[in-house]
Amino acid sequence: MMMKDMMMMVLGMLILILGVLIGAAFLTLLERKVLGYIQIRKGPNKVGYMGILQPFSDAIKLFTKEQIFPMYSNYVSYYFSPIIGFILSLMIWMLIPYYFNMFSFNLGILFFLCCTSMGVYTVMVAGWSSNSNYSLLGSLRAVAQTISYEVSLALIMLSSIILIMDFNMMKFFIYQDLIWFFFLMLPLSMCWISSSLAETNRTPYDFAEGESELVSGFNIEYSSGGFALIFLAEYSSILFMSMLFVLMYMGGYNMSLLFYLKLVFISFLFIWVRGTLPRYRYDKLMYLCWKSYLPISLNYLLFFMGMKIFLN
Repeated sequence: MMMKDMMMMVLGMLILILGVLIGAAFLTLLERKVLGYIQIRKGPNKVGYMGILQPFSDAIKLFTKEQIFPMYSNYVSYYFSPIIGFILSLMIWMLIPYYFNMFSFNLGILFFLCCTSMGVYTVMVAGWSSNSNYSLLGSLRAVAQTISYEVSLALIMLSSIILIMDFNMMKFFIYQDLIWFFFLMLPLSMCWISSSLAETNRTPYDFAEGESELVSGFNIEYSSGGFALIFLAEYSSILFMSMLFVLMYMGGYNMSLLFYLKLVFISFLFIWVRGTLPRYRYDKLMYLCWKSYLPISLNYLLFFMGMKIFLN
């Protein structure tokens, strides 16, 4: 491969990462505004015009604060786990199927599953290395939740893969030319949205950060930069899950403004759910995964496999 090609690939990655970071920053602003209007108040409106510069002032505040760490913490793993979690959440974005990108993933879905599985370890290590009972409890709950919902996510994805018989995300656009998969597999797409909420630790499944009983969960000992990285990783994964839903169920990636509007709408749905629904009970969360989503996804998988064999 030519040196220029390599440089173009790296440049494309950097521009994409920059875009994701700016998107995650403004998603926080959107969330605070939407939650404000849901609760009949204004939200941030002081910094800049209508609070438009609020994300930047938040970032400056977080990254300029003093970095403190617990005396008895396992310092190296405590320090590096948010950084690795942040890198993993950005690595997944390399999957976005640009037509003009310098690299294309033929096994993109497998890469996504590998990266999300790795993300579990960063949460676990972040909770354990803080050497606090609350953070350890929060990380254990987060790990149990994330691993459980990864199973249902993978099985729901398998149904889509059976239909297109490919791991490349570009193919979703070709197969959804006439009808969206959203209408073909409506219950599965609803299960996917719900599992995405659990996977990204969002309300009503935010047990990793259950303030009322855990005092903030696995990130309790983190402040300034470490907390900001955990925060950014969460919001970039929300954006990615929204993009993945649009890719798989709402027409795939096409070079139009409509794709990005759909992405913003699904991200808005995450915020809307947060402002509307109360937190679930932990045992019900586990029952929902193993006793509802798992049987549904397995049944649909068998159905689509049978349909594929029958049609061939």
